Amino acid sequence: MRVLVATDAWHPQVNGVVRTYERLAQEAPKLGFEVIFLAPSLFCTLPCPTYPEIRLALVTPGAITRHMEQMRPDFIHIATEGPIGFMTRHYCRKTRRPFTTSYHTRFPEYVSARLPVPEDWCYSLQRRFHNGAAGTFVAAPSVAAELKARGFERLMLWSRGVDTELFRPRNVRLFGDESVFLYVGRIAVEKNIKAFLDLDLPGRKVLVGGGPQAAELERLYPDALFAGPMHGEELAQAYASADVFVFPSLTDTFGLVLLEALASGVPVAAYPASGPRDVLTDPRVGVLSSDLREAALRALRLDRGAAREHALLYSWENSARQFMDNMLIAHNMGLPDKRALFRRWRQKRTEQKKQKKTARLGGNRAVSFSCVSLGDALGDIASPLRWLAA
Repeated sequence: MRVLVATDAWHPQVNGVVRTYERLAQEAPKLGFEVIFLAPSLFCTLPCPTYPEIRLALVTPGAITRHMEQMRPDFIHIATEGPIGFMTRHYCRKTRRPFTTSYHTRFPEYVSARLPVPEDWCYSLQRRFHNGAAGTFVAAPSVAAELKARGFERLMLWSRGVDTELFRPRNVRLFGDESVFLYVGRIAVEKNIKAFLDLDLPGRKVLVGGGPQAAELERLYPDALFAGPMHGEELAQAYASADVFVFPSLTDTFGLVLLEALASGVPVAAYPASGPRDVLTDPRVGVLSSDLREAALRALRLDRGAAREHALLYSWENSARQFMDNMLIAHNMGLPDKRALFRRWRQKRTEQKKQKKTARLGGNRAVSFSCVSLGDALGDIASPLRWLAA
C-alpha cells in the first residue's frame, strides 16, 4: 500500500513535523506500506513572509492532478495547511477521494504573534480545512480536547516516538562542569524563549537550534550560549550534557524534544501546557509549573534514570502502526457529507443571529463578533453554496 503525504514542511527545514514524517517513512516498510511525499522540492518556491527560512510552494490544481496521476497513491494524508495542503485538499474534495489530515501546529497563535490577525479567524479557517477530511490526527489528548471544544470533528490520536539508541545517557559534558539548562528547538517568537532566558538560574543556559529570533536574542542575552543547529550524534551529546531540559513553549502540540531529552536521561522543566502535560505524566521525570524557574530548580533534583525509563515507553514503530490503523479506519469511514456540513453551517448562523437579536433587545449596543466559520468571517455576503462546493 502506498501512502502519499502532502506536506509544506520538508527539507531543508528542521522541525518536529519533518522528523516525524522521516521516521514514519523509515518504519513504514516494516508494517507493509510505503510513504511517498508531495513536498515543496517538486515545485517552484518563494520565501514565507516574516519567516524567509521557510519556502512556500507555488502550486496549481493542474500540477497536483499530474503528480497524483504519476504517484498513484492508495491513501492520501495532508500534513500541513499550506499551499500544498490546500491544493491537495481541493483535489481530494473535487474527486471525492477520502483523505486524512494532521493537526501539527497552532497557526492561529503563530500568526497572531507576528501579525494583527484575530486567532478566531485562523481557527475558523483551520476548522473548515480539517473538518472536510475523513479524520484528523492529533498528537496529544489535551490538544484533541481543545480542538473538539472549538468544533473540530473526527479527531484521532497519533502519538510520537523517539530513537532511544541515538538519544541515550552518555558520560559527556560539552558545555563545562557547571549546571547546564538546555533548550533545543526553533528560536522564534512563538517558542517563548525569552521566558527561559530571563530566568535567574544557578548555571549555564545553552540553546541549540536556529531561527528568525536567534541573532536578536544572542545580542540581548550575551551570557547564554547559542550553539546553533545540531544534528545526529552531536545533538545527542548536547542533550546528554544537560542537567535540565527547559521547555518554555506554550503553543506546541506535542514536543518531540521532550522525548529526546528524557531518552537522554535529562529531566524536563515546562509550563503546564498542552504537549508537556501529555508527555510528562510521571512526576519523577519532569516538573510542570507556572513558575518556570521553580520548575527548573526542582527538576535538578530528579532521577535521570526515571527519565530514561519513561522515554522507553515511546517507539516510532508503535507510532507508525497507530498512523496506519487510523488511516484504514478513516478511509473506510469516507468523507463527511457535504449536506451535513451545510446544515451545521446554517444552524450556527441561525444561533448567531438569535444571539445578536437578543443583545439588541436587551439594549446592548456592543458589537459581538464570533467567527464560527469561514463563511461567518466573510459576513452575510458569503453564500451557502460555497459550503456545498467545498
